[in-house]
Amino acid sequence: MRLKNKILLGLGLLSAFGSNAAMRQYAAAVESSDWLMDKQNRLQCELSHAVPGYGKATFTSVASKHLNMEFEMEMALLPKKFGIAAVYSVPPKWMPGQSAREIANMQLRKQYNGDLPEEAAWTMLSELEKGYWPTIYYKDWYNRYDKVAVALNASNFSGTYQKFVNCVSQLLPYSFDDIAYTVLSYEKNSTELTSYAEKRLQMIGEYLKEDSNLELVLLDGYTDSYGGRWNNEQLSIERAGYVKDYLTALGVSDDRIELTGHGEKRHIASNKNSDSRALNRRVVVRLSKS
Repeated sequence: MRLKNKILLGLGLLSAFGSNAAMRQYAAAVESSDWLMDKQNRLQCELSHAVPGYGKATFTSVASKHLNMEFEMEMALLPKKFGIAAVYSVPPKWMPGQSAREIANMQLRKQYNGDLPEEAAWTMLSELEKGYWPTIYYKDWYNRYDKVAVALNASNFSGTYQKFVNCVSQLLPYSFDDIAYTVLSYEKNSTELTSYAEKRLQMIGEYLKEDSNLELVLLDGYTDSYGGRWNNEQLSIERAGYVKDYLTALGVSDDRIELTGHGEKRHIASNKNSDSRALNRRVVVRLSKS
């Protein structure tokens, strides 16, 4: 293992895959190493690094109930066949005496970019923060005589990485799927939302402030069976109208919102007691985006 680590030091890893093979190495030069924030909002954060002559590495985290991170290696020449790449954290040449460390194995799928899940992606980021170069090694699928090493240069990483971490910390704690179908409940004989429904509507609003790809909003208002049918129909329209006004005030185009008042039709619970009647007083919000 000690001999192997010595062989793996730096980017001169020719013998790591066999002494008779040629190693093609791809990495940004120290003076041109550039880390960029491609996306920076409360829905998605992307940190990327170009690898000249090879492609682009991207770390991505998205709005969700759970913390998440993914790494993708965008390749100009996609894999021609299935295989495995080894991912190591390699000390640059100005860190003499330091050992390379194995991070993960990356599955290579035919005609797909390489990617790694959360734990491996965070490990790569923490190694970059320490100045190490995460490096991907595999046998070339186009030239059987060659091996390939693709390194992420840690130069100029720290400043952009801090911005990326701050972006991740501000991501919304829910995704589009969490709000795409939402039932808002109302107080009796009122257009006033329950406190829980008010929070749900605020969640929808926070999301729509960030997402410009909203295609259609369907609002369906309902009531319980107490009161006249015509009055209930009007009340259901008013309830859905309140939600529509809220969304248009956030910038959602009026012509992308469809509103229907169903009154006391389509009950989802009995109207025999107050608890079940409360379930029928609702506006169903359905969101669709391109």
